[in-house]
Amino acid sequence: RGQVETRLANLPPCLIGMEACVGAHHLSRKLQVLGHDARLMPAKYVRPYSKGQKNDFRDAEAIAEAVQRPTMKFVATKTADQLDLQALHRVRDRLVGQRTGAINQIRAFLLERGIAVRQGPHSLRFELPGILATRTDVLSPRMLPIIEGLAEDWRRLDERIEGLSGEIETLARQDRACQRLMTVPGIGPIISSAMVAAIGTGDVFSKGRDFGAWLGLVPKQISTGDRTILGSISRRGNRYLRALFVQAAWVVLVKVKCWERYGLNSWIEAAKKRLHHNVLAIALANKLARIAWAVLNKGRAFACVKMEETVSRPA
Repeated sequence: RGQVETRLANLPPCLIGMEACVGAHHLSRKLQVLGHDARLMPAKYVRPYSKGQKNDFRDAEAIAEAVQRPTMKFVATKTADQLDLQALHRVRDRLVGQRTGAINQIRAFLLERGIAVRQGPHSLRFELPGILATRTDVLSPRMLPIIEGLAEDWRRLDERIEGLSGEIETLARQDRACQRLMTVPGIGPIISSAMVAAIGTGDVFSKGRDFGAWLGLVPKQISTGDRTILGSISRRGNRYLRALFVQAAWVVLVKVKCWERYGLNSWIEAAKKRLHHNVLAIALANKLARIAWAVLNKGRAFACVKMEETVSRPA
């Protein structure tokens, strides 16, 4: 592994293909500094070019064949800042999952003893001290410290998540691309920074629909012959970012008074007549994702993009 850079430094500039994996972005940046044309590809797009059983020689042959295809879709090389920001999001996402697990475990232990608490973490946080203090008739001396320990884990996770969220928000407020993205309805520091960390300026996509397809927000197509068969959403690509955009769509749908200000009133009202509310949220998430890509790629705020589209629209 340590000899790769030395060997490639002695070669004339050439095309180098790699599968996108851990460490690939770092090596790609190193090779670009040496003058090579380093290109990263998703491993699932390389697999069809592999012949026979798997070994290193056949994998290398498949990569060499795939990187020369004119229709191959490549992965943009992430900068060190993007990887740092992505690491913050991944750690935060892991901690949120652990917090949810702790909350669910507390609820399960209480329910096994016949104590039901209203849904939502706020209700549990408010009622838990009183339950531990008064319900000693059903909570055994052995169970009390277990639940108290889980509650302490919950508090520590809250502190870490709050600290990471504050750091992400500070970085988003200082980044110009994130500032432009936060002009899009429903998008705040978390979504904007996650999007910048994932796709940078969005140059790897030719249009907003490609970005929506990468997120898995477009219908899954199983077409044959002259029949176009569309199913549910494909759920491919970045699951974390897709979930954030769906949450943003629900926020926009709840704030009815903001529809007119953002120019979404007519579209949402027309879509509500023909779509289930869950399907409407997915459709709106796809629309917000396409708007966000246009804002990020064109380098203009949402108001400017919306104004230009209105002006250029024929009467």
